Formats: sequence, C-alpha cells, structure tokens
Amino acid sequence: MDWRFAFTRATGWFIFFTIFIIVTFVISLSIGVISITPNDIIRTLLGNGTDKQELVLLQIRLPRMVMALLIGSGLALSGAILQGLSRNSLADPGILGINAGAGVTVVLCIYFLQGKYITSPFFLPLFAFVGAMTIAIIIYILSWNRGVDPSRLLLVGIGINALCSALLIILQLKMDPRDFQKALIWLTGSIWGAQWKYTWALAPWIIFLLPVSFLKAKTLNVFQLGESVPIALGVHVERQRRLLLCLSAAVAGACVAVGGGISFVGLLAPHLARRLTGPNYYSLLPLSALIGAALLLLADMIGRNMLAPADIPVGIVISIIGAPYLIYMLLTRKNEGLNS
Repeated sequence: MDWRFAFTRATGWFIFFTIFIIVTFVISLSIGVISITPNDIIRTLLGNGTDKQELVLLQIRLPRMVMALLIGSGLALSGAILQGLSRNSLADPGILGINAGAGVTVVLCIYFLQGKYITSPFFLPLFAFVGAMTIAIIIYILSWNRGVDPSRLLLVGIGINALCSALLIILQLKMDPRDFQKALIWLTGSIWGAQWKYTWALAPWIIFLLPVSFLKAKTLNVFQLGESVPIALGVHVERQRRLLLCLSAAVAGACVAVGGGISFVGLLAPHLARRLTGPNYYSLLPLSALIGAALLLLADMIGRNMLAPADIPVGIVISIIGAPYLIYMLLTRKNEGLNS
C-alpha cells in the first residue's frame, strides 16, 4: 500500500525532527533573561519549583512554545495543501493572500471594536477564519475559467495578496496610535497571544483540522497526475478543489489570528519535506507539519534570546530565514517551469 511505503521511507526523518523538537523545546525552556536548569524545569513541572520559576515556565514560556508548535504545524500543513492544489512548490498561504485576508479582518476588528472583544480568546480566530475563507472564495471565483487552472489560481492569489496588503496600510493610517501599535505588533508576526487561553482557543482547530487534512492525502496525490487523470478515476475535481482550498484557509486563518502575519513557514516546510521524502502526500503532509512546528519553535527561541531582553517577533526571524531560501529555490529551478 502507498501509505506504508511512504511512511517507511520517511520514518527516519520523522524520528529526527521529533528529537529535534524535544531538544529545542528543553533548551528554549532553559534559556532566557532568567536561566533555569533542566533539573529545575523537572522540579517545577512536578510542582516543586519556586514561585518565580513557575511564573516564568508555566505562564510565560510554556504557553508561547506550545503556541509556536501549533501555529508552525498549521501553517506548514496549509502550505502543503496549497502546493498540492496548485501543483506549484512556490504556493503558500502568505503568497496567495489567505494570511493577508485573515489579517485584514483582524485589523478591522481592532479598528472598529477598539479592543472591546480582543481579550476574548475565541473571538479573533473566528474573525480571521471568516477573512481567510472570504479571500479563498474570491480567489476561487476569479480563477474560474471553465474550471480552475492551478497556475491562474496562484497568479490571482498573488494579486489578491497585494490588494489586501494595501488595505492593511490604509487601515493602519486611520487608526488611533494605540490601536496602530497593536496592529503593527500583530502584523510583524509576533506570537502575541502567548497565554494559555489563546492556546486552548487554537488547539481545537489544529487538533481537528490536521487529521482531516491527512485524510486528503490520496486526493492530493491524484491531483499531481494532471487534470484528466482525476476525472478518469471518478474524482469530482472542482468539489475536491473547493474543499481543499477551504481547508487550507481554515487552518491558516486560525493560526494567523493568534500568531500574526508569519510568512514563509507554509513555503519552507512542505518544500523541505518534499525534498526529504518525495512527493507522496501520505508522508509529505505529516512531515510538513512536523517541520513547520520545528521551524517556528526554533525561530521563537532565537527571537526571544538573540537581543534579550528585547524580543524579536518570530515573523521577522522566519522572514530572515525564508527570503534567502526562496531566492535559492528560484535560482535552482532553472528551466523546470512553474510546476513542482
């Protein structure tokens, strides 16, 4: 069976990135303005630490790191779905405008409600979800020409992304200075909702949507064979395409709501997973989620400690890593064309 072969090939990389996440997690818990030894971490987690250690570990660092894992895996999975949908390794929820669409609704929320409901952990994910889904629907409609052409889908998404970015700038210019500061911090990709209540608000979305996405591996594999093969196999192409686009938008919207405008994770993680294990989505989807979680956890650790006590937004760290890698991808593709 395909999934058995795929997972056998990818087992080593699953183990590697799992160990990497565990090691990075422990190191990230230990280092910071206040250093805490591994022994003290264990004692604190068992309830025997000092009040200061419990505050730093359990209320500041731990929720932020769990949030980074959830957001990283979600954005990576969203990117993997979009790349399979468009058959293009440069597709990404940030590039296609889905992140920006979620961002517009969040900034609108900050602008019109002036923070009245921002403290509600379940409010922003729903608002961002509506924005991401709206943009996904617009992209789908504008890409339609007797069916949806994957290349046209990507180009329309890039145009929508530019439009949403312009709207964000206009909204920021009209904001109250305090609201502008909130929006600016959010747009830089800072994991600003680093509290347990935001973690519990995001977790159900990721826990539910990740397995649902994994179940679509067979459909994504069939899509890689071109337009005619899925139809010959009895796949309802447009119905599945709409479902996958909505699924990607739902995951990305939920992550953007609490993580802000974090780019490149949805581009880097699936591309790296494809290079390590091949294009089989039975292994590519879960490995992409694992790599995305590892990338964002590492970026968060670097951002918190590089210029401590100053905090570099994780979105900036990811962009510093992602922009050169995107250039490298473009330079090494040569004459391969757009398709992955």
